[in-house]
This record gives sequence, C-alpha cells and structure tokens, in this order.
Amino acid sequence: MPKPRQVHLATEGQPGQDIRMHATIRMRFPARKHKEALLILRSMIESIKLEEGCLICRLYQDVQEARTLMLEEIWADEISLHGHLRSADFRNVLLVMEMASAPPEIRFDRVSSSTGIGTIEQVRGTSVVPQSENSLSPG
Repeated sequence: MPKPRQVHLATEGQPGQDIRMHATIRMRFPARKHKEALLILRSMIESIKLEEGCLICRLYQDVQEARTLMLEEIWADEISLHGHLRSADFRNVLLVMEMASAPPEIRFDRVSSSTGIGTIEQVRGTSVVPQSENSLSPG
C-alpha cells in the first residue's frame, strides 16, 4: 500500500500566514450534456493550474451519481481566488454550469490550518501506514 500523500495547505499558528481558499463546484448534468461538460472541464484543468496562486485544481466524477462532476480548486489566498473568478477560464466554468440539470452546489471555504495522517495516528495512538508492502499479504 503506498504511503498517503500529505498536501500541506497552511501551517497553524504562523504569524502572517495567508488563509487558503478552497473552492468546490458540484454539478449534475443531463445525460446528453454530461460528456460535453466533462470534456470542457477536463481541458481547462491545466490552464487553471497555471493561474497565479492556484495550488490545486482537480475534477472528480461521483461514483454514485454518474452524471455528477465536482471541480475542486485550492488557492493561495483570497486575492488569487478573486482573480480567478474574473478570468476567462472561470467564465467558461460559468458556461458549463449553465448546462447543468439543476443549480450547482458552490462552496468557498477559508482554510486557516490543515492536518494530515498525523491526526489519525495521534487519535488512534498507532501508525496507520504499513511498514512494508508485504504487511498486507496473507500469512
């Protein structure tokens, strides 16, 4: 089992640390529009990643609702997010949202701190990462 990858977004307690912005847009599409929406959003990911302040940009497909997509973006700060919201890339996201069969779920969260696997290990009182690949093999 590969070791879980930690993405450090912010460090709690550091003076002057900017608050990261986590943006998610969840959209459900009619069957006839889903493939088109997926292709458009997929083609935009690399362009969005190149925008100043973009830390992460990912597109997910819901495994339980096959025609539902979620665009996730993490921005270095609110100024970077606002620049993105005014960009041509985001205008294209707005056009894709108009293809949805229902109003999209849109969230903007301010992230002041973030933790990873260390929290699981602290709460469980044990390491959750196997020491080797063989530790998962049957006896």
